[in-house]
Amino acid sequence: MMNQYEAVFIVTPVLSEPQVKETVKKFRDIITENGGDMIHEEDWGMKKLAYPIQKKSTGFYHLFEFKANPAFIDKFEIEFRRDEKVIRFMTVKLDKYAAEYSQKRRNLQKDKSEKEA
Repeated sequence: MMNQYEAVFIVTPVLSEPQVKETVKKFRDIITENGGDMIHEEDWGMKKLAYPIQKKSTGFYHLFEFKANPAFIDKFEIEFRRDEKVIRFMTVKLDKYAAEYSQKRRNLQKDKSEKEA
């Protein structure tokens, strides 16, 4: 049985743009190689942190929304912990209401971007 998850992670700000993209691709590939199904992905860019983490005050934020087997999540989070480029991460299981809300939010973003084009 596959559950729907949302993972937000912060990559250290000392990396170059290609290094950040490479790190994001690594985690996307981990999901797909382990039978997960990517639903949505957002790059929130560099943001100021609420408090310093490892003496850094900013970081590159990224969001993944995906479906995966519950047993995979432990393996996924171990990969986050092993990668020194990731300074924080959080994975949340979405219930049916959160999944519906997320779908509505994506549709609103899509409609908004289509109107601007």
